[in-house]
Amino acid sequence: MSTDAQLNLKTRKILFVSLLVLICIVLVYAGFQKDRPWVVPVEVKKLKNPIASTESTLKAARGIYMDECAECHGEYGKGDGPKAMMHSPGPADLTDARQMNTVTDGEIFYQISEGRKPMPSFKKRLTEDQRWGLVLFVRSFSQPAAVTDKKPDRSKDAAVSSKD
Repeated sequence: MSTDAQLNLKTRKILFVSLLVLICIVLVYAGFQKDRPWVVPVEVKKLKNPIASTESTLKAARGIYMDECAECHGEYGKGDGPKAMMHSPGPADLTDARQMNTVTDGEIFYQISEGRKPMPSFKKRLTEDQRWGLVLFVRSFSQPAAVTDKKPDRSKDAAVSSKD
């Protein structure tokens, strides 16, 4: 083999090994980034939702959620949407009351606004009011269903039993 051919073969081997090392570095980096917590600025954490929770606000937010979020987070917020399995890390389970009680409205607003791979940023796609509406809607997944204050009328039962 000529010296030019040996040099060419050696160069290809070096390039191949370099490419393998680069791929390994990227995979290790991705592995470490997978479970990193959201870093939300302190002043954003303190933000309060300026939008009132009304039926119309929640209805509008539900429409946005179904269009923009349900593919990954699922129709009921469990993180089980049709595209959820394609992402790592997977989408958050928005029904987990323990987890949702540890984050402020400002943190949720920040996460919706800024996004983080694989979740996109919605800062330019949705208005500020729409994002705050989504915060209200997302919170509704982890809250218990509304319980009516109406107590059963026991007087009817007593009247029926006294006739027997």
